[in-house]
Amino acid sequence: MIFILNFYDLYHEIILLNNKSLQLNLSEMFIQQIYTGCLAQASYYIESNGEVAVIDPIRETEPYLKLAESRNASIKYIFETHFHADFVSGHLDLAEQTHASIVFGPQAKPSYKATIAAHNQLFKLGNCTIKLLHTPGHTIESSCLLLIDENGNDYAVFTGDTLFVGDVGRPDLMSGSLDKSALASHLFDSINNEILPLKDEVIVYPGHGAGSACGKNLGLEKYSTIGEQKKLNYALQPMSRQSFIEAVTSNLNTPPAYFFKDAGINKSGYDNLQTVLRNNCIALSLKDFQASISKGAIIIDTREARIFSDGFVPGSINIGLKGNFAPWVGALIDMNKEIVFIAEQGMETEVVTRLARIGYENVKGFLGGGFSTWLASGMNFDTIKNVEAEDFYFYYESKEYLPVDFRSYNESKKVHLQHEINIPLEGLFNHIVEFDKDRTYLLFCKGGYRSMIAASILKAKGFNLLINIEGGIDKIKECSPELVFTLN
Repeated sequence: MIFILNFYDLYHEIILLNNKSLQLNLSEMFIQQIYTGCLAQASYYIESNGEVAVIDPIRETEPYLKLAESRNASIKYIFETHFHADFVSGHLDLAEQTHASIVFGPQAKPSYKATIAAHNQLFKLGNCTIKLLHTPGHTIESSCLLLIDENGNDYAVFTGDTLFVGDVGRPDLMSGSLDKSALASHLFDSINNEILPLKDEVIVYPGHGAGSACGKNLGLEKYSTIGEQKKLNYALQPMSRQSFIEAVTSNLNTPPAYFFKDAGINKSGYDNLQTVLRNNCIALSLKDFQASISKGAIIIDTREARIFSDGFVPGSINIGLKGNFAPWVGALIDMNKEIVFIAEQGMETEVVTRLARIGYENVKGFLGGGFSTWLASGMNFDTIKNVEAEDFYFYYESKEYLPVDFRSYNESKKVHLQHEINIPLEGLFNHIVEFDKDRTYLLFCKGGYRSMIAASILKAKGFNLLINIEGGIDKIKECSPELVFTLN
């Protein structure tokens, strides 16, 4: 198998997945995975003899349209493996622009025109065939798509959120009459009846990679095989139904509130992305920017952590664009609140686009000229103290400073400091009452991204005695390994 890595733009990592050998003519079957790192989400472009199927497209349709145009192909089908909870799909815009059919699996009830396929229904794509496998469990309508090549051989399965590398889709993201145990029971049947019978050599192309909240512990690899997953995936090992239910429902973090809203948006429909960009990507004067803040708008500063810490608008929350921007916005910011933002010049459209990917469309605009406009006006600004990991030993040993770790419980359990307090970032608002405004805190995470988000939130709440550790626990371990305890 040949892998070619290139980039669609700064925020799209595209992995071109050719076939098993060079002997298969790419004009017969062509597969491309379009991986959006910010969402840890994979969509797919499948082409055979000039006909294209797109699976789980992101909100922007440009990657698929450009690819089809460059290959002189036409998009025939848009498959949705389920109603996504973690992002707003681009299926409606793509269907409008291409007149392709939107296809869901059984029990899907969208509010717009779509084909609701039957279990095992076949869809002809050029010289290949796509078989829809209904695999309820993550949600009741969840389906996988089995790609059968021109010789009639099962070649690859696009598993959506049913099966990941090293994990399966969590069964607690569906609001309705079925609880997580009932969905997990459905997932047990889906795995045993539809996934495990597939041949070991069938390639697995999942809907998400490491970093997605749609599973508990996704692997780093962006593809696998059925055979590899049978060996390595805990959920594919022989076990009873009850043991499976317990395994997949235990140790689940609370899902972000926006997950359930996004699932509803994907089911009911949404505004065209270009309309959202026109309404949300507006340069605001300083006066209008301040007016929005006075009315309760949340300020998101999308600059890098170190740049932000040197000076920012009081009350701003720093969620850097060069990181898991959209998921952290979704985890920490109320979707119903109005938003204004500050960005590096030229990145404003990207900010609005990435907010729209998760359904955040209540954006009043951005400060024209960025933070420089604020400075030039002579307005007051805040700062947050940073220290290098090399200096952490001094602060830690003095016992006057309390270290707070904003990584997940599992991360902290594996590698931690002896006297740290662990508060996963997504739960910070529930723990703010435990902080003391007369105490100085050493804030850290894995690399510094999450701790600066936490620092900005605490600063906005009136906590001023904050020190952020640059480089996080990774750098602390490198500079002062004697302070770090690692679970063997």
